[in-house]
Amino acid sequence: MFETQEKNRRDEPLTSEDLAACNSVLDDICQRYGIENDKDAVSRLAAIIIELYRQGVREPKQLALLAGATRE
Repeated sequence: MFETQEKNRRDEPLTSEDLAACNSVLDDICQRYGIENDKDAVSRLAAIIIELYRQGVREPKQLALLAGATRE
């Protein structure tokens, strides 16, 4: 049952507030690594941030740390 609840929570659409939080982290990381103009890198990073967010990582610093680690 826990697995079903977790799966359902992950399938819920993100709110505009959720997306704003993710976008803020994305912007910060893109600027830090100078990848603002690399559409493929930005898309991959955005997908990672959203997945982490859906898994429950909501603190911006933690999101940035985990998602940024994929760039190093």
